[in-house]
Amino acid sequence: MKLWGWISVLVFFSVLSVAPAQVRVTKAMNEVSALDISQFVGQSGGAPTVFRQTLEADLNKSGWFSLAGGGRAEFSLLGEAAMAGASLKVRCEAYNVANREKLLGKTYKTTDREARRLAHKVADDIVLALTGRKGMASTRILLIGNRTGKKEVYLCDADGHNLRQLTRDNTISMAPKWSSDGSRFVYTSFRSQFPDVYLVNLDTGDRKCIANYPGLNASAAFSPDGREVALILSKDGNPDLYIKDLSGGGLTRLTSTRRAAEASPAWSPDGRQIVFVSDRSGTPQLYVMDRSGGEPRRLTSCGSQNVDPDWGANEYITYCSYIGRVYQIFVMNPATMEFKQVTREDADYEDPSWAPDGRHIVCTRTVNYRSRIFMIDTLGGSLIPLLPESERGDWVAPNWSKQ
Repeated sequence: MKLWGWISVLVFFSVLSVAPAQVRVTKAMNEVSALDISQFVGQSGGAPTVFRQTLEADLNKSGWFSLAGGGRAEFSLLGEAAMAGASLKVRCEAYNVANREKLLGKTYKTTDREARRLAHKVADDIVLALTGRKGMASTRILLIGNRTGKKEVYLCDADGHNLRQLTRDNTISMAPKWSSDGSRFVYTSFRSQFPDVYLVNLDTGDRKCIANYPGLNASAAFSPDGREVALILSKDGNPDLYIKDLSGGGLTRLTSTRRAAEASPAWSPDGRQIVFVSDRSGTPQLYVMDRSGGEPRRLTSCGSQNVDPDWGANEYITYCSYIGRVYQIFVMNPATMEFKQVTREDADYEDPSWAPDGRHIVCTRTVNYRSRIFMIDTLGGSLIPLLPESERGDWVAPNWSKQ
């Protein structure tokens, strides 16, 4: 059940009156550059082959390139991947074909077991050198899966590989969210039979409960500096938005809605604002407010429900909107209120989370009551499954690491 479903157990939602329509715009696609990879060679078999295949897949998924085997191209990639004793050694050079300017020249070395990880790093280096934009291949994704029969937190690479289980609470786990440095995450668990918030240190494996107040404790999200979390608590009545200081434990209450509920906070990149969901107008809509408090400003009005916001490093907010009878993913510029739909209405799309490249979104796609994780290119329009069809169970609530 989605978090808003849990909150709805506590609060009765009334019907929303029709609000003024917003202006809808569509951002133009970015051009794709041809990248000649015919002069990047490698040994056949083993780690060099794994490296080459992973690198090509990462560059394709980046959306910035069409991989060519020769002929006319804007960029060219030269180098080789080969074993040097027990180590994998990679030489990589990238050039602007028109003026022969070298844009990248590096040599890398790792163990044969780390071929995939190294390929992700090299792919991000290539994207940065050729486009000036941050890559996403080296990042990771938190997600919720129920393949054990219980909803637990899992972790995988940005391409869906290296899936591993992080929690064994043997109950319902919800809404995992990364810290900015990727060393910690927070999530909601019913391991005490009540919804409490836990913080996990991935480096040490340590876990502690940071919110177990009476009632609902949910939707925790790290501030960009990692010192605080925004979260939803119902200890003083209806579910309201709070900020908790992780060093001293102090609480700051931001909202006080006697006949409504808040949910799903997400911080702006500079940490000065928080976007969240509230049904104070009748049905769930997005609002934004200063982290120091004040009057919230409503962001959405189209769609009977607008939920699951995530504020990307690109300053855009992604969220899902209930259109007709399905949830769809949208992207909004909160400064101009312009927005666009980035999914097609062939399924329910929920739980969107920005990649650090500001171009891709990971989300839940549900068809015939089965939920899987997909990656969306918001500029190119491609829809790519993260996990193979054979991966049993349902997968929801993905959250992309910030780096």
